[in-house]
Amino acid sequence: MIKSNFDENEQEKVILTVEIQCVTPPLDYQLEKLRSFFLSEYEADDIDFIIKKTPGVIGGFRIFVNDESYDWSTLGRIRQLRKSFLSLAKGHDPAHIISLLREGIENFELHVGHEPVGFVSTVGDGIATINGLHKVRYGDVVLFDSGVKGMVQDIRSDGTNGIVLFGSDSEIYEGSRVISTNRTAGIPISPKILGRIVDPLGLPIDGGPDIAAKEYYPIERPAPGIIQRKSVNRPMETGILAIDSMFPIGKGQRQLIIGDRQTGKTTIATDTIINQRDKNVICIYVAIGQKASSVAKAVSTLKKYDAMDYTVVVSSPASDPASLQYLAPYSGCAIAEYFMYHGRDVLIVYDDLSKHAVAYRTLSLLLERSPGREAYPGDVFYLHSRLLERAAQLSDSLGGGSITALPIVETQSGDVSAYIPTNIISITDGQLFLESNLFFSGQRPAIHVGLSVSRVGGSAQTNVMKKSVGSIRLDLAQYREMQTFSQFGGDLDSGTLKQLNYGAGLMQLLRQPGNSPMTLPHQVITLICAREKIFTDIPLKKIKSVQQDLLSFFDHHYSAICHKILLDPSYSPALHQEIKDAALDYLNHHML
Repeated sequence: MIKSNFDENEQEKVILTVEIQCVTPPLDYQLEKLRSFFLSEYEADDIDFIIKKTPGVIGGFRIFVNDESYDWSTLGRIRQLRKSFLSLAKGHDPAHIISLLREGIENFELHVGHEPVGFVSTVGDGIATINGLHKVRYGDVVLFDSGVKGMVQDIRSDGTNGIVLFGSDSEIYEGSRVISTNRTAGIPISPKILGRIVDPLGLPIDGGPDIAAKEYYPIERPAPGIIQRKSVNRPMETGILAIDSMFPIGKGQRQLIIGDRQTGKTTIATDTIINQRDKNVICIYVAIGQKASSVAKAVSTLKKYDAMDYTVVVSSPASDPASLQYLAPYSGCAIAEYFMYHGRDVLIVYDDLSKHAVAYRTLSLLLERSPGREAYPGDVFYLHSRLLERAAQLSDSLGGGSITALPIVETQSGDVSAYIPTNIISITDGQLFLESNLFFSGQRPAIHVGLSVSRVGGSAQTNVMKKSVGSIRLDLAQYREMQTFSQFGGDLDSGTLKQLNYGAGLMQLLRQPGNSPMTLPHQVITLICAREKIFTDIPLKKIKSVQQDLLSFFDHHYSAICHKILLDPSYSPALHQEIKDAALDYLNHHML
């Protein structure tokens, strides 16, 4: 019989490594209690304590053993107490809440159980791959040792998870620990967020005080169902004559603004925000991948016209990592939903979703997802559909609030058949197409009548606007067609010349400088005067100045007509005749 080199008592001991993070190191008696606890919980012969001083652990200890963690810090105790309070308050009569909380404090016992811990296997380019944390869900927020947060964006069959980071990865290394926060990505919010500029995580970046957040709103949630909605039937007035007359936007609608760069897309959005002053509408402007100077210019414009009082700016400039640019529109939508579910009307601008798609493509390629058309992942349609479907007009039973979405998309050389533009066109309820040639010829806003459409249409217009427009859109379409053929030369009959002059006059009337929205009475007066050919005999170069002079004449001498339209926006032949007579009075006394 061969004798063993060592007997049972001399076998190699199993040493368990326990890392204790703290500010004040544990005393000897505390270490003995910890030793007894962990020897009873794990199969080990002895404990090797590693004590690390960590300033973030305020009181108590945070302990890591293998792939598990124990949060016995003061903050951990507060979290547990808060969680127990929330479970007590849920479903109970508010009148008895004090006694319930008192009872909860008296019976509170600290939970000493463990939570799973993951470890970083690879990190780089704002992406970390982790092992462990097998129970995390898509969209959950995780916390790294360095204090950087991330979000689960890839759950793989081999047990690893892909995490996009919300901060620098310079202090995250292979083997770094990561724990789950047990909640999905959200944004802290309260009514005090109005007038502020925040990042996609809800942190103020305007140098002002912290936002006293009362609620934590998830950035992603299901869109309201059919039963929770009602039809779109109230106008969201932009103050831009060409839009309000021919392509009206309703509260709860999704209207795409599309065109090449530098064609006035952002100007239309900011003008619409400015026009909501004194109309009880909350506005959200989401800047995605823009230059910081462009965002500052937009904010400066809003402040100049006192629009920041009812506006929130969510900014993720081009210098931000792709993960924050990806989050930005969802964070803005969460803010909008907070106000919508409180019964408010909200206007949200996404500027712009083409850069958002590029940020998502960047993340997807770094997460090693298969590229598809134009290198975008296959779920890029779902990326924007789940965002824009959250725009809605809620039913009266849910408070009647609404979210109106104005997504902006940039095209290349007017190519609306590209992947992202076609995707978003199919999601939205219409589009305003801005044409480069019109813009550079001085026609601003440069809205292409033929390619623009509003699928909500007249149901979102006031009666007086709907009746005043008449056939102006058709007249403009005919003018554009005749203008094309007239360029080939040749003699034109008098009827064609008359139609061309009339169309050119309409184009002049629809010109509108930025940051100067028109009131409803001014829009109605302009449209009726155009239909009555009031401006036909006026030289093209003078039409715009005559229009402004005419509107000023109405304000001073026929203000009763303007007040009538504001108080009762319904059309009548008598109103039409009053406006016509007043315009003729202007011509007789001022155009001699």
